[in-house]
Amino acid sequence: MMKDDHWPALISSAVAAVVVGFASTILVVMQAADAVGASEAQKISWAAMLCFAMAGLTLYLSWRHRMPMIIAWSTPGAALLATSAQGVSYSAALGAFAVAGLLAALTGLITPLAKAIERIPTAIASAMLAGVLLTYVLKVPTAALMMPWQVLPLVIAFFVLRLWKPMWTVPIVVALGLVLAAVNGLVSFKPDDLALARLTFDMPQFMPAAIISLGLPLYLVTMASQNLPGFAVLRASGYQPPVASALITTGLASTLLSPFMGPQVNMAAITASLTTVPDTHPDPSQRWKVALPYGALYALVGLAAGLFVKVLGALPTDLVHAIAGLALFSPLMGSLQAMMKEASEVEATLVTLLITASGVAIFGIGAPFWGLVVGLALLGVKRQMRKA
Repeated sequence: MMKDDHWPALISSAVAAVVVGFASTILVVMQAADAVGASEAQKISWAAMLCFAMAGLTLYLSWRHRMPMIIAWSTPGAALLATSAQGVSYSAALGAFAVAGLLAALTGLITPLAKAIERIPTAIASAMLAGVLLTYVLKVPTAALMMPWQVLPLVIAFFVLRLWKPMWTVPIVVALGLVLAAVNGLVSFKPDDLALARLTFDMPQFMPAAIISLGLPLYLVTMASQNLPGFAVLRASGYQPPVASALITTGLASTLLSPFMGPQVNMAAITASLTTVPDTHPDPSQRWKVALPYGALYALVGLAAGLFVKVLGALPTDLVHAIAGLALFSPLMGSLQAMMKEASEVEATLVTLLITASGVAIFGIGAPFWGLVVGLALLGVKRQMRKA
């Protein structure tokens, strides 16, 4: 039985994971919701249900497998939506989310499918993700020109904090952004905003163009940049991750909950690294109990989702773009480094990056899909020519 004096470490790890996970990217999720035309009520439902799903799935998987199975939302997926979902209706986007979740579940069920995903070169997948993130990060300079007194202090604080406390950089910058907005009279809320969050229900529509342009890239980018790194974090801490169980559970949950939320729930990577180390608990077999405070905290955050959405929704668009772009700076660096590792693949990865970042849509299908297709085709041709 775990001693009581281990609970402070478990709780502090859970608090760090929730603060870093929620504050770092909630604005990206809200921008994704805006891109598909979500109302304020629907955005509240997204935030609340994502939090509830993360809490429940973390508790269930951690208890079942006796390891810290931390679940998060798909930040790269949200960035993908925010940059590529223009013209897609809300209900069609929900249908794309449902299909992406179903594909994740099938990956856990069908071994050849899992192996096919694993065979997609990391450099190409990273280039597609980098193209998505680059579109977002490039909004920071424009925001700085439009609102210099609010944005430039955030940019300076961001790079100073990266040298001092990298893990806490984004949460502190988010808090600073809210303080600056409040000082300038840009943030306000009423007592009614403290009411418990309410969920909305909208029936998904399964439109082929939306499924191909959003659903498939969402599935691929979530697998490549969330699930696979999440499993790697567990392995690095000495655990043997239950890949099939995790993919089936999170995939089916994403599909079944798509009428209430978007875009996905999946394995955490960065926040998982805060809860799988000895600082959480010296006994690896006991670290799964971090799921208890983690789940409780996210359930509370979900109940207060209405307040968070309304406060964040009152921020000027340029300030939101600046905060969200800064939050995605570190993932962009990681993607760029990964896509440039193999010299022989640089040409294909650069093409993938440029097509994805261009935002071009063909036959109603978004740029990330075409970037992936062209990059894989070019890489395949070059490999065949080298064999000839």
